[in-house]
Amino acid sequence: MDVPFWAWPAVLGVIAVMLAIDLFSHRRAHAVGVREAAFWSALWIALGLAFGAVIWWLWGAELAGQYYAGYLIEKSLAVDNVFVFAIIFSYFAVPARYQHRVLFFGVLGALVFRGVFIAAGSVLIASFSWILYVFGAFLVLTGIRMARHRDEAVDPGSSRTLRLFRRLIPVTDDYHGQRFLVRQGGRWVATPLLAVLVLVEVSDIVFAVDSIPAVFAVTSEPFLVFTSNAFAVLGLRAMYFMLAGLMHRFTYLKLGLALVLVWVGVKMLLLEVYKIPTALSLGVVAAILVTAVTASLLRSRGQEKGRDQGQEEQEEAVSGAAER
Repeated sequence: MDVPFWAWPAVLGVIAVMLAIDLFSHRRAHAVGVREAAFWSALWIALGLAFGAVIWWLWGAELAGQYYAGYLIEKSLAVDNVFVFAIIFSYFAVPARYQHRVLFFGVLGALVFRGVFIAAGSVLIASFSWILYVFGAFLVLTGIRMARHRDEAVDPGSSRTLRLFRRLIPVTDDYHGQRFLVRQGGRWVATPLLAVLVLVEVSDIVFAVDSIPAVFAVTSEPFLVFTSNAFAVLGLRAMYFMLAGLMHRFTYLKLGLALVLVWVGVKMLLLEVYKIPTALSLGVVAAILVTAVTASLLRSRGQEKGRDQGQEEQEEAVSGAAER
């Protein structure tokens, strides 16, 4: 893939402009509703799909397919981030009107760290071709571990990152608007919002360790790896505000994500034996995700009906007792 020099600053410019528009649109602290989140989510997805069309126009269907496969993998794995973000915000009782600011800077940091990881991964692959098999084995093991421990709860309070942060930096007990730092007693101290941001950044770095090798499984082009990551991550904030209240319904999603990691890991391990076509790889990933989401919604719908029926019976029993 022959990527002209201007393509990199052009992509970075588009990302910078979109981030500026997003920041300006949310300059006032407010709780992001589902309708607003749906609008921004649709906008980010449209932008990601449109960029794939540009890849198709400039470099052909095969490379566009690699971009879309990487985008779908990264987008699906980003859902796991949403689970963790919801737990972190709940643990710190972050007011809804401040959550967007944390996620904005979290995404900004994620883009920087992922750019560094992708550059390092590209250098490793160019220097040591066998590293692909290490990535493949790592993804298979990670997928198996995710499947086995999919029901384990995340506890931010036991995080070593949080303990180290509190040991090094004094933290206030109260929020001070959207500020990350405030001056108290003649010194600067962190607000809980900065502690939340640190945990969000660290969690995204951990997820990037899984997701970036997964994208390298479908394309070895650094430009496609970075752009598929970037456009998927840009929509992470809107995805969170859309799905945060529905996390309990995605019962089988983590199992589906685990299968995706195993699939792309196996694809990487089979490079010298059989090169799985990009279209087939994209189709398998999409099929796994659709099946996991559909099965989750069907199961949770039955549970919701049972819960609603139980509540109605309880309310009727209370009403009957009151009448007697």
